Amino acid sequence: MPSPPAIGTASQTADAPVKPLVKLFVLDTNVLMHDPTSVYRFAEHDIFVPIMTLEELDNHKKGLSEIARNARQVTRTLEEIVTSANHAIDQGISLSEPSRKLASGRLFLQTEAIDDSLPAGLPTAKADNQILAVVIHLQHRHPQRQVILVSKDINMRIKARALGLQAQDYFNDKVLADTDLLYTGMYELVPDFWQRSAQEVESWKKEGRTSYRFSGPLCAQLLVNMFVFQEGERSLQAIVRAASDARAEIETLIDHTHAKNSVWGITARNREQNFALNLLMNPEIDFVTLLGQAGTGKTLLTLAAGLTQVLETRRYSEIIMTRVTVPVGEDIGFLPGTEEEKMGPWMGALEDNLEVLNKNDQDAGDWGRAATNDLLRHRIKIKSLNFMRGRTFLNRFLIIDEAQNLTPKQMKTLITRAGPGTKVICLGNIAQIDTPYLTEGSSGLTYVVDRFKGWKHAGHITLQRGERSRLADHAAEVL
Repeated sequence: MPSPPAIGTASQTADAPVKPLVKLFVLDTNVLMHDPTSVYRFAEHDIFVPIMTLEELDNHKKGLSEIARNARQVTRTLEEIVTSANHAIDQGISLSEPSRKLASGRLFLQTEAIDDSLPAGLPTAKADNQILAVVIHLQHRHPQRQVILVSKDINMRIKARALGLQAQDYFNDKVLADTDLLYTGMYELVPDFWQRSAQEVESWKKEGRTSYRFSGPLCAQLLVNMFVFQEGERSLQAIVRAASDARAEIETLIDHTHAKNSVWGITARNREQNFALNLLMNPEIDFVTLLGQAGTGKTLLTLAAGLTQVLETRRYSEIIMTRVTVPVGEDIGFLPGTEEEKMGPWMGALEDNLEVLNKNDQDAGDWGRAATNDLLRHRIKIKSLNFMRGRTFLNRFLIIDEAQNLTPKQMKTLITRAGPGTKVICLGNIAQIDTPYLTEGSSGLTYVVDRFKGWKHAGHITLQRGERSRLADHAAEVL
């Protein structure tokens, strides 16, 4: 077989010249399956797909899982690129037209057998090692270029570095490099804010709530539906209703810490819980994200707000609850029964919180509580993520639990199920991710918190104080 022209040299076609300093990225299979559009995410740099990567994609393409869907989508994307080539593919295929100008590099597929010997002890039959052999071959062939392996597999990257190869994680899916910069949904005003920072202050009252409009340097930092608070003698808790570089308008909150404003018998135990209940009970807010460690009250507050708005105010017809079924330990295998019965073992949090909510009525007695429990279960539907595609939920209160285990693509699939009158609430703790290849920076929950901030029909709050028990709080702190 004749050797193809050297990648990135003058022997390439004149219609797509390549700068000599562009890098050559070799993609591992898990990168393509994690983000099916990853071939378009490397700007002006070149992409190389080994034949073993195509083999692994072929092995994963069957089934209804997210991995199988992604494998099929990648295959279709690669076919679209290959059929767009008007010359031999061993010269590289320009990505400019298939990516609609998103990428300007070239895609190279392995068109020849590579027999570079791997170090003794590395089995050549293993797919990962064959991909490493391709990287070694390309590095020897193009010493003037940076040849970099891109993989989501940490062990693969360690092996590559041990062999003297460049390797890196796939960073394009990361929303934030540092999750400490993630939007918290609140801002603390300095003690002398009203004297120094706020200018041209106007105030008025409407339906028992006070609004303030002011200008000043802080206005540029505020976002719609962000909470602002001030501790001290003149304490303030308010939500931003309008914000621009020049002016901002804030409105005081309903005080859910007081028993008269309780929600299904639940009162807020701290400032963040009060913020969360204001979001959950506001019919103008269609999308709510609640972050927080175990025991901060995410599920309890959400269920209390959902039951109130389904059974008392009848704003929604029913509660739908779903979560990702990623086991923490060993998988327990197939489960018998209907969809709801199969999801039952994953919904322990729902059972525990319903027990708390049902015990609030002390005068009902055992029979009354049993009847209430049956009523609650009748209005709460448990759904599996596997059957969400293609559905539309009308006038529902949709709770997505353990949302940190969703990829951005899965999150988009779920949120776009919402029809008219539906409210979507995402709950999670980005410190407890169980899905392989997902990190705090690339989780779907981090993604939606960052993308929805500032939209007038969405709100977010990070719950910081645990209220489960002193043991749970101490364990979360020290373990």
